[in-house]
Amino acid sequence: MPRPSRRDAIYPVSVHPQSGFRAPRRFICSSFLSTMVDSIYRTRSLGVAAEGLPDQYADGKAARVWHRYIGSVSDRTSVYRMWLSDFLRSKGVKHVLDVACGTGVDSIMLLEEGFRVTSVDASDKMLKFALRTRWGRRREPAFDNWVVEEANWLSLSKADLNSPTEGFDAVICLGNSFAHLQDFDGKQNNQRVAIANFHDVLKPGGLLIIDHRNYDAILDTGKAPARNIYYQGDVITSIQTSCLYVEGKATMVTLDYFLIPEEEDTLEMKQPNSETEAKPDKFRLSYYPHRVKDFTNLLKTSFGEDTSYTILGDFKPLEEIETPAYFIHIIEKST
Repeated sequence: MPRPSRRDAIYPVSVHPQSGFRAPRRFICSSFLSTMVDSIYRTRSLGVAAEGLPDQYADGKAARVWHRYIGSVSDRTSVYRMWLSDFLRSKGVKHVLDVACGTGVDSIMLLEEGFRVTSVDASDKMLKFALRTRWGRRREPAFDNWVVEEANWLSLSKADLNSPTEGFDAVICLGNSFAHLQDFDGKQNNQRVAIANFHDVLKPGGLLIIDHRNYDAILDTGKAPARNIYYQGDVITSIQTSCLYVEGKATMVTLDYFLIPEEEDTLEMKQPNSETEAKPDKFRLSYYPHRVKDFTNLLKTSFGEDTSYTILGDFKPLEEIETPAYFIHIIEKST
């Protein structure tokens, strides 16, 4: 048996069972293994749309089928349209910053309700749909004045937001958008920076309305609740849930979305195992699984312990719903 080299003695060698690749265990752990893990838990499409924040929509795959996934825009917004617009009016809100604009669904809803809206998103692939709507409705004063910019939460101060002097009356971040920001250092540093930036662009007394999926239920059961207040499409065949734990801590939830192929929308799906069966449209998104208690502490780090703070479940008081699909946090900036 050959003697190990001095390098092998210092860094014991591991052999990959399929490829036969020989490498020091240190290399396997830090590079080779991370490549294998990434092939399974791919957190995003390759690409960065805006400085500092990876874009999970960079290849355009999710953006192309997003309108089919969310279903009828009117059906989606009817669930919370009156609650949100009435609540904002009751607080005297006039100018809203939508920091997760996406294709523009929530921004458009608020424009139609008479609010002034500034919208940003890190994904140019998603924003092009919002910009297309803005152009198509440019003769309407609200849409002509609609500010739509590519920006991200980690460098929000660099964006051309045309911010009011005192700050925005409200910031909204809806549709489980904030959970797209991953925690790769295990300390939630990026999350803290983002929340601090939301706080800073608000005027004194301004409101942050931010939500996330019920990750407590997802982590406890291994799957997302079937009910969904935002996505009303009827072309979804399944959503597969994967949970990644590191040192016993949940650090990522990956959802694989399967949709009926667009050309099959009005046709009966072929039987499984048919050689001619069309493959379903599919896209993958990954999220940081915020538990309610931890997310509350995260918000209060920037906004303070004594600030006005409310949590809703699917836009209802928590005592009225047993297992909400989403938690909505409403927190006020101190005056």
